[in-house]
Amino acid sequence: MADSKTYDVAIIGSGPGGYVAAIRAAQLGMSVLIVEMDSRLGGVCTLRGCIPTKALLHTADLLEEARHGAEVGVATREVRLELAAAMKHKEKVVRQSSNGISFLMKKNRVDVVNGFGRIAGPGRVSVTGSDGAETPYSAKNILIATGSSPRSLPGIEIDHQTILSSDSILEVTEIPKSLLVIGSGAVGVEFASMFARFGSRTVVVEILPRVVPVEDEEISRELAASFKRQGIAVYVDTRIEKVTKTDGGAEVLARSSGGKTESFRAEKILMAVGRKPLSEGIGLEAAGVATEKGFILVDGLMRTNVPGIYAIGDVVPTPQLAHVASAEAVVAVEQMAGREARPLNYDQVPGCTYCSPEIGSIGLTEANARERGYDVAVGKFPFSAIGKARILNETSGFVKIVGEKKYDEVLGVHIIGPRATELIAEAGAALRLEATSEELVRTIHAHPTLSEAIHEAAEGVEGQPIHI
Repeated sequence: MADSKTYDVAIIGSGPGGYVAAIRAAQLGMSVLIVEMDSRLGGVCTLRGCIPTKALLHTADLLEEARHGAEVGVATREVRLELAAAMKHKEKVVRQSSNGISFLMKKNRVDVVNGFGRIAGPGRVSVTGSDGAETPYSAKNILIATGSSPRSLPGIEIDHQTILSSDSILEVTEIPKSLLVIGSGAVGVEFASMFARFGSRTVVVEILPRVVPVEDEEISRELAASFKRQGIAVYVDTRIEKVTKTDGGAEVLARSSGGKTESFRAEKILMAVGRKPLSEGIGLEAAGVATEKGFILVDGLMRTNVPGIYAIGDVVPTPQLAHVASAEAVVAVEQMAGREARPLNYDQVPGCTYCSPEIGSIGLTEANARERGYDVAVGKFPFSAIGKARILNETSGFVKIVGEKKYDEVLGVHIIGPRATELIAEAGAALRLEATSEELVRTIHAHPTLSEAIHEAAEGVEGQPIHI
């Protein structure tokens, strides 16, 4: 039976947007209801996205490191992937993470209801349980945090047998002999990197002119070159025209922008062409909530056009990243609570791609900066000249800092190489504090560390790196 009280906020979805909103609202003294249709809390990120994917990527990293162990004095007789054990580790991490979120809900006295939530009118949420029964709840504010699901290409059905999504590829019981990845965004290159190291003959096909197209062009070139060295075939500027299932997998017909036809055969295909918002059937139209191409339209404080209804995360047209959803959650809830909420600066959202080599980036690319009219100065420094990178036996890649000449402000930092996803945090602080490249230079970096590459790249903005 529904609670007779009226909640301060009802949240639909328990991913990194929804559960963070619930905790922050409770911390601010609000009464909170969270609705989740999955049997476990955490959303896509925890259950089928960030967490399990990175667990398997860690397995791939460790596998590759072990293969080269003899080079640093750790010799093994046989190094092989035990897929069942890797999957068991992945599930353990997912279970621990989801259970942790459940604990946080209890600790913060957040009421959790299992079922499909939809807006049933002003201040009302209806939850349909597994038995089909609907239960109404009342709330002063409604926060939509329903997330997204994998897209496919028109006319190509993801059957989860031969043509896989980022969800179903996490459940394979055997490593495919060959894998064709359609799309080279973060999801595509992460799985390509993972399965190539697991032993699959891997091909990546991208419709745009370069891989990881949201990154700085030099980062894209470096990753493509690294993939080639690793034996991963990359075809850019190439459109998929037809996918035909065969006895042993599928045959794919593609065409380059120059008109050249390519034919591929693969045991499995991964569809990694982006994600679509989960906004259907949740009562938006009846409530009068404005949408565009399925995305819910919001202002800088995450308010929809309907008073009392907010939306965050993958269901709104902002970067589809877990940490963006969490940051938007805090903005939305603080606005509801009457606090001084401030819109996010989406120029300062870090992007992390956990392929090998890793990519971490924040701020403007060199091309973005020039388009906005800045007089650009660039500093670059290779990991090959960093002692800690040599120690780790991971010397590919570089740090690139995009600055501007007038005030020396750092506009963007782009890293490809070892631990890039951790190193980018320093750059995030630098951009938030409007640091100059000189201030980065005068920040003493410990030796030997990978972070010295950031220090040296900052020196490179003025054309004066020390160690190259």
